Amino acid sequence: MNSTGMLEKAATVAEAARSSGALVVHAPISFRADMADNPNAGLGILAGCRDGELFVEKTWNAEFAAPMTPREADVVVTGKKGLDAFPGTDLEAILVGRGVETVVLAGFLTNCCVESTMRTAYEKGFNVVTLTDCTACTSDSGQRAATEGTYPMFSTPMTADAFIKSVASSSS
Repeated sequence: MNSTGMLEKAATVAEAARSSGALVVHAPISFRADMADNPNAGLGILAGCRDGELFVEKTWNAEFAAPMTPREADVVVTGKKGLDAFPGTDLEAILVGRGVETVVLAGFLTNCCVESTMRTAYEKGFNVVTLTDCTACTSDSGQRAATEGTYPMFSTPMTADAFIKSVASSSS
């Protein structure tokens, strides 16, 4: 995350998107303190969320990182309890209701939440762009596997700079 500057790049992309008139959507994960709403608290990464008491509502680790704090016109999806931003939320209704055809993804973890959301968006018929340097993983090998292996199967992988240039050229 620090080695690529993904957080700062994602914030820069969000500002460029806002400036071009695009909708910026945030889909944070959060759980009740008792973790009863964690859909798979006994297995894998969601077990780690339970064991580490991660993303507990109204605690510091469920807050947005300062550079990604939602702005007034942004949309914050609620109800995300798993890795994918679609199930249990109104994300699809928001996107369809606003005529969104292309979804651009950034976030953490590259090979977990971002990848899960990418696959679902693809299967729902959205054009999907994944910003390879606006995502982060727990290892360099995991980052490469996702961005070089999986992402091209379900999206158009792109860097932050390339995306910003494409937004600037399409809005001029």
